[in-house]
Amino acid sequence: MEIFEKTVAGIRPAYEESKKEAAERLDKLVKPIGSLGKLEDIAVKISGITGKQKNSFEKKVTIIMASDNGVVEEGVSAAPQAVTALMTINFLKGVTGVCVLSKHAGADIRVVDIGVGSDLKYPGLISRKIRKGTSNMAKGPAMSKEEAISAIETGIEMVSQLVKEGYSLFGTGEMGIGNTSTASAVAMAFLGCSAEEAVGKGVGLTEEGYANKKSVIERAISINKPDPYDPIDVLSKVGGFDIAGMTGCFLGAAYCRVPIVIDGFISAAAALAAYRINPLVRDYIIPSHLSAEPGYSLVINEIGLEPLLDLNMRLGEGSGCPLAFNIIEAAEAIISDMATFEEATIRDDFLIDIRK
Repeated sequence: MEIFEKTVAGIRPAYEESKKEAAERLDKLVKPIGSLGKLEDIAVKISGITGKQKNSFEKKVTIIMASDNGVVEEGVSAAPQAVTALMTINFLKGVTGVCVLSKHAGADIRVVDIGVGSDLKYPGLISRKIRKGTSNMAKGPAMSKEEAISAIETGIEMVSQLVKEGYSLFGTGEMGIGNTSTASAVAMAFLGCSAEEAVGKGVGLTEEGYANKKSVIERAISINKPDPYDPIDVLSKVGGFDIAGMTGCFLGAAYCRVPIVIDGFISAAAALAAYRINPLVRDYIIPSHLSAEPGYSLVINEIGLEPLLDLNMRLGEGSGCPLAFNIIEAAEAIISDMATFEEATIRDDFLIDIRK
């Protein structure tokens, strides 16, 4: 609890003066004012996070939280629970979607067993298991509040350690069969939306399976009655260890003043939990892509952010993060390496700012 409380209390707003200075420099670069759109917005946001106009990200990493979910016994997923452990090992073998995309982006991954339902040992696996999977939220709380705090602190500690190792750009990923159900439940608990609005088909379900999934999540909300004004209550009753762990990653990144990227729906649910714990977290978060899961838009709109890409993706794993890393680095190249009108010896008195 001490790590959690210290982190939440230690989060500070973005540096507004640095954002202003970055925006002024961008307007002086040799281009029509505002013509690089969201790339300019990203550069300004990064300056607000770091306090510097020019930033580089030599070391980038996506933290993948792996955990099983007790609600799987209700038939909410077409995939068997054993896939969680198998895919966790495949991350470490470097053969999954997020691994390939991370390699392409020059980024690393770190894989954390925060609650996989079996005993795993593999080179590179970080073992921080709370226990072997959560309880079935359709029958009662998924975990205790103490376990939720412990999972959050695991995420905080992961970011803190990686910052000490020189990482300065972070992504969030997950692996856990059934976690679109827990993410939907978290979204419904916080937002008061219906299963029809928040629940998707995950890895793929028949119409009968989809109806069952919605019914199970509605039952979990009804039985547990999570308090939307108490994020720890929500996470403990209808969340997962992976979601709570990523919540900690967002809090830890904000505390350490490093940018952190949302992948899809499940990490967005974690971001929402972090935002409800401390709204200043939003200053440090960059959403990567518009997930095809229906609940994603509800969550990201509540946080007040806009994703960079719309690629009809719904893989999870953190796969959107390395794609966003490329764009973030492009934004930094612009503010760092482009010449100003003065440096290019071009008059700028003809410019008109059409953004206004």
